[in-house]
Amino acid sequence: MEIRKIEKIKLVILGAGGYGKTVLDLACQLGYSCIVLDDNSSKPLSLYASYISDSTYFIPAFGNNEFRMKWINQLVSSGCRIATLIHPRAYVSPTASISSGCVILPNACVGTDVVLGSGCIVNLGAIVDHGCILEDGVHIAPGGIVKGENRISRCTKVDSGEVIEARKYFVGGKNE
Repeated sequence: MEIRKIEKIKLVILGAGGYGKTVLDLACQLGYSCIVLDDNSSKPLSLYASYISDSTYFIPAFGNNEFRMKWINQLVSSGCRIATLIHPRAYVSPTASISSGCVILPNACVGTDVVLGSGCIVNLGAIVDHGCILEDGVHIAPGGIVKGENRISRCTKVDSGEVIEARKYFVGGKNE
């Protein structure tokens, strides 16, 4: 019997701040081989292009929604493969549509027919109820609740403990 070494999938994480550490922790739990780039380290963000390959994925891990989306767009333009990370203790309906660059953390719930745009964060214990659309770069903070059939505008933050009532178009949230 031949024993083959299984290569871990490489993941380049851009950002080493608080959210970057959270993404690194999740990625390691999921079995990725991680490389972290950050301008405050010996491996600055500008090195990302040297890691582009068919076997490497990238994820921008910046808490600032606009900056995260800027990097997703730059990575896509450069031909990078963008990862999506979902913690095994999160619930994601099989009818939900999750775009690239999203991170769904433990105890989060993404309900029936939910659509997550690129680069969304559904944080610890957050709930996105049925039929919601989160546009690109939205962050639902820990414990945030978005009730059914809502649309949350691009790069909006729904803060911890905040509840968005059903069937609203939520605009003008915090862009953190």
